[in-house]
Amino acid sequence: MLNPKQQSLYEAFYNATHNNSVLDSRTELLVGLAAAVAMNCEPCTANYLSKLKQDGASKEEIQEVTAKVMAVAAGQKKLQTQRVLKDFDIELDEFGKS
Repeated sequence: MLNPKQQSLYEAFYNATHNNSVLDSRTELLVGLAAAVAMNCEPCTANYLSKLKQDGASKEEIQEVTAKVMAVAAGQKKLQTQRVLKDFDIELDEFGKS
C-alpha cells in the first residue's frame, strides 16, 4: 500500500512513538491501549494487553483505561446527538406526544 520510502518513514514514526524519553514504559503501554480501544483496533488492543500483562500491569489499571475510553466515547455520542437535534431543529421534548 505504501511505497518503500513512505513505509520507511511510517516505521520510523511508529517506532519513535514507542521509544521516547518522556513517558515511562507502563504509561506508554496504557496510552497505547487507550488509543487502540478508541480506534477499534482489535489486533492493537490484544497486543497492548499482552504487553501490559508481561509488564505486570494490574487489573485495576486496565479497568481505569477502559472506563476512561468509554467515558470519552459516551460524551462524544452525547454531543453528536445534541448537535443533530439542534442542526435539524428537532425538539426532543416533543417525542412521545400524540
